[in-house]
Amino acid sequence: MMKFLKPTLSVLVLCGGLSCGMTGMAQTAPQTPQTRSSAAAFTEAEVKKVDLSTGKVTLRHGEIKSLDMPPMTMVFTVKDKSLLQGVVAGDQVRFVVVSENGKLVITELVK
Repeated sequence: MMKFLKPTLSVLVLCGGLSCGMTGMAQTAPQTPQTRSSAAAFTEAEVKKVDLSTGKVTLRHGEIKSLDMPPMTMVFTVKDKSLLQGVVAGDQVRFVVVSENGKLVITELVK
């Protein structure tokens, strides 16, 4: 009986160790496209002022969930000035803003 018990226990211990290792690996899986896209959610806003020469736009925006920011009116810099082409005060827009080195930058803006 002892002859069979020792190999059986060895197999059980080995299998248990492998399953624990696999559980840890599952927790470090890379982000899915759905996870990444939720970070880039659009926020609705009304354009108050556009300064094409400096690449800045003043927006009265709703809550920016990705930054935990309440609704307010503020000035943003755009990553690319071409985003402001055809945008004028009074337009309703949707935008994506990110924090780059402590500065809020609009990366997407659509009417």
